[in-house]
Amino acid sequence: MGQEREPLYIQIQNHFKQLISSRKLDEDDRIPTEKELIDQFQVSRITVANALADLANEGWIYRIPGRGSYVKGIPESYMRNSRGAAKSEVYVSQTPQIGLIFPSIEDFFAIQMVRGIRNALKNSKYSLHVMFTYNSKELEKEAIRELRSRVDGLIIFPVDAEVYNEEIIALKMENYPFVLLDRHLPGVETNVVLSDPLQGTILAVDYLWEQGHRNIAICSDTPMPTVTVEERIQGYNAAMKQKGALINPALILTDFSIQDAPFTEDYALFRFIKNKMATAYIALNCRLGVHIWSVARKLGLRVPEDISIITFDNPSPMLEEFSVFTFIDQNEEEMGFQAARTLLDILENPNRSPQYRKIILTPELVVNRTTSPEVS
Repeated sequence: MGQEREPLYIQIQNHFKQLISSRKLDEDDRIPTEKELIDQFQVSRITVANALADLANEGWIYRIPGRGSYVKGIPESYMRNSRGAAKSEVYVSQTPQIGLIFPSIEDFFAIQMVRGIRNALKNSKYSLHVMFTYNSKELEKEAIRELRSRVDGLIIFPVDAEVYNEEIIALKMENYPFVLLDRHLPGVETNVVLSDPLQGTILAVDYLWEQGHRNIAICSDTPMPTVTVEERIQGYNAAMKQKGALINPALILTDFSIQDAPFTEDYALFRFIKNKMATAYIALNCRLGVHIWSVARKLGLRVPEDISIITFDNPSPMLEEFSVFTFIDQNEEEMGFQAARTLLDILENPNRSPQYRKIILTPELVVNRTTSPEVS
């Protein structure tokens, strides 16, 4: 796998594995600080934190709270696997490959999903070849075209778009082995693993309603009517109707971007929060949940005393400041694991009659400190 195709946290891991295995870093040498690694690799803190956590788990480094990370040495398991191999063979896989087409790896949700895929593949003959689409349908098409003849099968986290990617439809028509991850194509039968999209917002609405909230806003920073957004709003509408509440279109917020100036009076979400139009917010991704929290804090509003926030996915258990969020856990590591296991089963049984599998995981509500009862 070319380094530019690897997830950034794996690039960081491989960088230190090379330095340690080549003795350029010796036992008890200090690893650069998280801040230094962020600057060196131009990545987020969570990417560095996960890279170091994996290195520690595998026995390459050890960590001393408050002091930093240090070289432990070359793990015995690594020595056994690489004994007798040329140095170049240690890092370049010659095994059959599975392609992973993924938007990007910028948060804990994505990292956990990739970790699940890697765990499913670790005892198989397949290595993983990753290409990023950056949520561009055109890049997704290019990735499918490039990988389909080079790998044995594909796991695709589809771009969340208004219309289908015809390259995915072509894979289906040709019976090419692939599994969709997290998102499905309505009306098109394929192998897919996802978390129940309606149930997540139902859980959020039910909990906030029990806490006394009646003005509950649901927010997406994706203005186009994508499948994911539409299904989560369907869950919101279903839950509100079940409570006997009228659906207020003003509480369904999709006409803004978090790339806009967030703290100005002409910014729609800023005005909405400032005017206290809602007492609780359901954010359809964790980045947006943190953004709403930041806007509220700028306005002098307290979370959860003044407004409650629930996000889809955990903003990050690795970042203490954002580990307080109440969130919808979509079991992303299990999602990735099941997608890889499904594809392995297809590849290991090529003569089996095609039978599409749709695995729907049940999301869970994790209650933390960004929600509280509504004070009348």
